[in-house]
Amino acid sequence: MKTLKTMKRSFASDNNAGVHPKILDAIIKANNGDCIAYGEDPYTKEAEKKFKEVFGENAEAFFTPTGTGTNVIGLSAMLKPYEAVVSAETAHIYADECGALERVAGNKILPLKTTDGKLTPEMVAPLLKEGHGEHAVIPKVISITQPTELGTVYTVSEVKTLAEFAKKNNMLVHMDGARIANAAAHLGVPLRAFTSDAGVDVLSFGGTKNGMMEGEAVVFFDNTLSKNFKFIRKQSGQLISKMRFVSAQFLAYFENDLWLRNAKHANEMAQLLASEAKKIKGIEIVYPVEANAVFVKLPKEKIKALQEKSFFYMWSEDSGIARWMTHFATTEEDVFEFIPNVRKVLEG
Repeated sequence: MKTLKTMKRSFASDNNAGVHPKILDAIIKANNGDCIAYGEDPYTKEAEKKFKEVFGENAEAFFTPTGTGTNVIGLSAMLKPYEAVVSAETAHIYADECGALERVAGNKILPLKTTDGKLTPEMVAPLLKEGHGEHAVIPKVISITQPTELGTVYTVSEVKTLAEFAKKNNMLVHMDGARIANAAAHLGVPLRAFTSDAGVDVLSFGGTKNGMMEGEAVVFFDNTLSKNFKFIRKQSGQLISKMRFVSAQFLAYFENDLWLRNAKHANEMAQLLASEAKKIKGIEIVYPVEANAVFVKLPKEKIKALQEKSFFYMWSEDSGIARWMTHFATTEEDVFEFIPNVRKVLEG
């Protein structure tokens, strides 16, 4: 089989990155003989134990193949058909999952405008006073993204405050942690500090954006919600037959804190990219750079020429805001190759 040409390193998405060599090695080592399918293998049993070590003995992890699927089935377990999810209007579940929750589970999402991607109790509270009895859905779950889609990170205190508000109002908290490692790297605290210990009920734990080939997990901290969850996972098409190959990745991911080293590096590269971009006339950094995303406002007439130099996605075409993403394999050389091209287009 011939080797096909891949794209040049870009700042378009951490999904565009390859797989960390240690993760690939773990997959190869797991490809040894037969294992019972559907999670009844030793790799999965060991990975489930690892999640308990990381998040606490009450944590129950269920492995899945996709981020969207993980969000959908995790939220499904938290909701009755007439209950709704409150999220930021920028949240992935609302803006980037093609109405998957509504289509698969039938639950409504109530989006809220934010300035920084974060929800607060003050934003959610008015929704609890609205509605017309049985004619309206009941807000039941507050779903937060950590880091947010704008690259900002909830502090431990902010998560705890939301969780306390939720409990007082008979609500639950879901966290979309597609890039959760980057949040932990920014905060400098253990993963459990802003999840299980902070009052989160269900976590969508992502590994794909931080060096894994594929692999996510629905992690329950409230065990009453996980009852019969295996049936929800199967019925929703998220049960992996050869699960050992995902579980083996998680084992390598947590070994010697590979997850944290990958995330720290990605965050550092984002800081470098932002600091260099600030030196270029015509660029404005529009949100705090706290994880591995840099949001920049660019002159609209220059965007196409910049994308031809190195492809990236626009966050808002109307506002001229682009999103530049770094990842575990981004290098300083990548940054210093990209920045002169940007400068040449904008200042040349």
